[in-house]
Amino acid sequence: MPLLSLQEVTRSVELPDFSRLEILKGIDLDVEIGDHLSIVGRSGSGKSTLLNLLGLIDNPTTGSITFDGEPLEKLSGSKRDRKRGRDVGFIFQQFNLLAGRTALENVMTPLLYASGKQFWRRRTLASEMLERVGLGDRMASMPDKLSGGEQQRVAIARALVRSPRLILADEPTGALDVDTGKTVMALLDDVAEQSGAALITITHDPNVAALARRHYRLDNGVLHPIDVRRMLATSLPEAAL
Repeated sequence: MPLLSLQEVTRSVELPDFSRLEILKGIDLDVEIGDHLSIVGRSGSGKSTLLNLLGLIDNPTTGSITFDGEPLEKLSGSKRDRKRGRDVGFIFQQFNLLAGRTALENVMTPLLYASGKQFWRRRTLASEMLERVGLGDRMASMPDKLSGGEQQRVAIARALVRSPRLILADEPTGALDVDTGKTVMALLDDVAEQSGAALITITHDPNVAALARRHYRLDNGVLHPIDVRRMLATSLPEAAL
């Protein structure tokens, strides 16, 4: 059984003239436990809308989404929020770290909403995760004292500290130089694989997308499987995506 399954999912919005804008059209996607897939697409292709659906934030207009076999439309708002907080980790391009909070305090933040052992062991769990991403000596540092790559590592640690089953990385290397971006993606893939989490990378960069095992393109609201590695090997321009 897939961890996450989208079946004939659409998403549309009503415009001021009462016409409807179709953003996503008939999306079918199964994500298995431990999977790593990438979704590429130009600006305006619907990537952010799809991210919100994958992250259990929004409902589809039509179609169905199931998480661990449970249909999302049957979940109350509070139960969905708890499931998202427990099972989904988000990593964003701009890091979104809390200013005025140390690296350790930033990573501890999701655990403030946990219960039981996770809550009471929040400092230990956050420290262990920072050690895991190579920042054991930077726990007391403020975000503005960290490099871009270090800030992204803190963001990764924060996303993973509750051991989510699904990790959504939205343009995770967009604010980094090429070499740092490769290092961060290798780290993210390694940590996700060790924890058994499914990883979905949403990006416009085919080089980042190629690091996944399965590749998709979102074009005008339609999701297609593609082979990014083959495109790169034949030197097709990024515009081909």
